[in-house]
Amino acid sequence: MEEQKNNPLHGKTLEMILIHLVNYYGWEELGARININSFNHNPSVKSSLTFLRKTPWARKRVEDLYLKTLR
Repeated sequence: MEEQKNNPLHGKTLEMILIHLVNYYGWEELGARININSFNHNPSVKSSLTFLRKTPWARKRVEDLYLKTLR
């Protein structure tokens, strides 16, 4: 626990992060900021999570955008 005290992603699930971003930006703006098909074509949380869990570069971009919204 001590190692994680400065990690803002600690305790946040990918689903929580994605839902936050969708509520903050909406699917259209989120797709413009991170150009992936699961955000731009028939978006859903389930399909996006499936893609993000398999694609490290996309997950990193989502996590980085989430951190920007917290500032």
